[in-house]
Amino acid sequence: MNINAIIPYVYYSLPWAFVIGLSVAAVAGIGIGIVWPRFLVYPYLAVYFCMNSTSYGNMAIFASRSIYSRGSGVLLFGLVLWYVLGAWACARVAATFQRYPTPACNLRPWFWAWLVLLAAHVGVGLMNGVSVKESLTPQGFSNIIWMAPLISLMLLSFRTREHLQELTHFILIVGLCRSLFGLVRWAAFGGDPNNVYANLNAIKIRLTFFDINDSLVCTIAFAIAAVHLFQTVKTDRPKFWRTIEWMTLVSTAMCILLSYRRSAWIGFMLAFLIIMMRFPIKRRMQVMTAGLPVVGAALAYVAVQRLSQTKGAGGGLSSLVYDMQSKRFGPESERVMELKFALADFLSNPLTGIGTWGRYTGYQYISWQNNPDGGLFLHSGALHIALKSGLVGTFLLFGTIITFVLFARRALKQLPPELLGVATAGVAGIAFMIPDFLIGTPFPQVRTTQMLAICLALPYLAVAVSKAAPAVKPALKPYMPRPHLVPA
Repeated sequence: MNINAIIPYVYYSLPWAFVIGLSVAAVAGIGIGIVWPRFLVYPYLAVYFCMNSTSYGNMAIFASRSIYSRGSGVLLFGLVLWYVLGAWACARVAATFQRYPTPACNLRPWFWAWLVLLAAHVGVGLMNGVSVKESLTPQGFSNIIWMAPLISLMLLSFRTREHLQELTHFILIVGLCRSLFGLVRWAAFGGDPNNVYANLNAIKIRLTFFDINDSLVCTIAFAIAAVHLFQTVKTDRPKFWRTIEWMTLVSTAMCILLSYRRSAWIGFMLAFLIIMMRFPIKRRMQVMTAGLPVVGAALAYVAVQRLSQTKGAGGGLSSLVYDMQSKRFGPESERVMELKFALADFLSNPLTGIGTWGRYTGYQYISWQNNPDGGLFLHSGALHIALKSGLVGTFLLFGTIITFVLFARRALKQLPPELLGVATAGVAGIAFMIPDFLIGTPFPQVRTTQMLAICLALPYLAVAVSKAAPAVKPALKPYMPRPHLVPA
């Protein structure tokens, strides 16, 4: 048979084969999700832990499209977000059939309020000729609503201490592998190609990861390893996992330091303080005495190496915010101009903001806003929400944060030692992101908001597991009176 006669039939059958394969995969995924919902969570977490979300600073002519935006042109949101919604539906059905009660989470009312606010913006946008796609743009605050399905999915999927221990091991292994990948690439292959400092600012340094989320992954793994290794109440763990924890502790800390990002350095110090607060005073002083000089010296070295080559950075601590300072002479810093423009628009529309689709006035004067998304985002998470949604959204934002902080404060005081590491990792991850929340762009990014959702879920997950399966205490021996002699 002539092979050339078969080739057209092969090409014609490829779309059908793809549809059939996708249907079989969907049915298999639904079956797995209903029986073992956590097995749908691991691939999703692996994507966010390992897949880069930005090509900013990359000098390649053709940058590959991010996995987080695939499908968004047709489906309004990326395929990864529809995946998490489908996985949550499977977990919800599984919990209903198995009569598993929904774990408590006091963040749910706040996420419902965010959904109502987004619906209001869509309605107002339609009345003003703004399309649904423009109103639901990730450059607004729609990514915040997508945090809720992931939190609920994790709470419904990991139900026992064994499940949570499995998740803990997964985070440790992925964090270790990701940090080793960054360090090997930094040492032997020139570091991250998305090197904005070398490629755009002529600063001759290599870095492990430019994406702040990779440093966040390292911080979460570091927190688990540190709590497990240094807490006073030791849990019985195999030697293999103790070795993994020591390797994770060292490699993740080095990876964060060599990222050369100021927000990562400051965030790591904040996370370190959260971790230290989990130990008694005596152990806290021991760990800080042994580790703080080493970390401080390494941080000082890389900071001097970075800032000494940066034009405009002087000496002292003020050099860390050299691009945020006002100048006595010459043009205003673009960072400062961006914040001033956005603040002026917020003050003009304080109650409702400029809308999810709005662009702040004067964005054309900012060099990095010279693109199709110009004016839709700015380098301040807090001001971004205030600009887009006004005082209403600002109230919801800080209400969500305060609710989590109050819960986490109580949770970390009452959790047993074997669950304390994963809960501390979530709180440390949120603390790590504080600088990015203040001077970064967290909310327009799918990866960042989903990573924040993972951090938010971990303390609630630990508390839910501890209540569902309390630790078994050793049974007390019945009291037996000691025999004694009596006179005849």
